Order: sequence, then structure tokens, then C-alpha cells
Amino acid sequence: MKIHHLNCGTFCPSCQRLLEGKGSWLQPATMCCHCLAIETSEGLILVDTGLGVQDVLTPKHLGHTFRNLMRPKLELEETALFQLDQMGFNRREVRHIVLTHLDLDHAGGIADFPAAKIHACSTEIEAALRPHWRDKLRYRAKQFEFNPKWAATINTTDTWFGFENIQRLKGIKEEIILVPLHGHTRGHCGVAVKQSSGKWLFHVGDLYMDRRSLYGKAPAAMKQCENLLAVDNKQRLGYVKRVRQLIDEHSDAVEVFCAHDMSELNYYREQQLD
Repeated sequence: MKIHHLNCGTFCPSCQRLLEGKGSWLQPATMCCHCLAIETSEGLILVDTGLGVQDVLTPKHLGHTFRNLMRPKLELEETALFQLDQMGFNRREVRHIVLTHLDLDHAGGIADFPAAKIHACSTEIEAALRPHWRDKLRYRAKQFEFNPKWAATINTTDTWFGFENIQRLKGIKEEIILVPLHGHTRGHCGVAVKQSSGKWLFHVGDLYMDRRSLYGKAPAAMKQCENLLAVDNKQRLGYVKRVRQLIDEHSDAVEVFCAHDMSELNYYREQQLD
């Protein structure tokens, strides 16, 4: 197994100083879409896709509110499809896509890989396909018009480092599991990937957006964004506490990162260059 850390969408929301706690009041902040491309003996597995080709070519699909608030760069070179092509892969080699959740900046690229099986929590799929009124800003019907190949997950009573009711994925031999971290969305999950070394990578999606949030030290504006974007913030904060405990007690066995913290992505990029 070989794991690549990709940025599949850069966002430049206003006011670096407010959101990052440093820098300019006039310059934008920088956020990423941290995704994984996993090479296996049977093909490629993506963990989240970031923004897709159609998002870049037809930005109106993203919605006026999202574009104005997040100010995505919308570059084809950042799409997963383009990056995999540059690495020498064909889109049909992507056999599976595992999603933390179905927000448009996490699942925007699924249509670029129509042959792939899509794995996500069933609660999240239901929320995206039949959204409540308040969810319509985060899910876009255009994402799902190509008739995705949804793959049912296997509900279990298994635990993973104390996290309960983990879901296993059909058709994937590698140890990749969905760990419920609900709150940001109704079916939000973390994706845990066991590396060849035996150590786990744990992609926690939008559980937090700035690593300092785990310890209550993120800038107030960033914490407010995390709170406001959650459908059940009390539930989300409960999982934040549990993930912080996981890091404190099991950092030798698990590495945790989120989707949008550029410093975390840069850490893994530097490791790939070594």
C-alpha cells in the first residue's frame, strides 16, 4: 500500500488575521481539501475527492453563497482526476471512493470517477439525497446526477480505540473503516486507514478545521465557523473531545488530520518528499 496526500481544492476566505490568528487583515486565509489516494494491488482508493472538474468548469454548480464565502481557486490542476493523470493513472483505476461526508467540497469529484464504488455512511447518503432545508447549501443535486454506485457499508458492534459502531466497507480488502463522528453533518464519519507499517491514519473530515481547535486554541472566528457549520454542534464537540483523547493516549498508533488545515497537509507533503 502506498498513500499519497493530495490537495483537491484551495479556498481563500477573507481575512487571514481573523481566521488564522496571524498575518494580514486584508489578505485572505488559505484552506485546503486534504484527500488521500491509496495505491493497492487491486487499484486505487480515494478518501474524499475535493472539488471536481465540473465544479471548476461550471462554478455556478457550487452556489453563490459557497463561492462568496469560501472563494475557491477553481483550478483544474488541483482536481483529483488531473493529479492522478499526472501520476500516470487512468480514472478507471479508481475502484473505490470513501467519503467522510457528502458536502460539495468533499464529494465534488465523485462524478470524475463514474466506475468507482462510493462508500459513505447510509445516514449521510440519505441526508444528501433528501436534504432538509438547511442542508441545501452544503449538498448539490448536480453532484449525484450521474447515478453514483453507492456501496452499502457493514454496520458492526466493533470498537476502534474506544469508538463504537464502526462500519466496514464491502469489497475493500485493506483495513479501511468508517468511524462515526457525527455532528458536522448527520452522517459525518472519520476514515481510518491502516498503513503497511501498522500505524493508522485517521482522516476526521470536518470534525475540526484548524488543529488548534482540538485544544481550544484556534482563533475565535475559526471556532465560530466550525460551530455554525455543524448540524449538531454539541455532538460534534463531544467527538472533538474524544479525538483529542485519542491523540493524547495513542499517538504512537494513530495519526489524526482533518480536511482543511493547510499546516497538516504540508506536514505530510514534506514527508512524501523525504
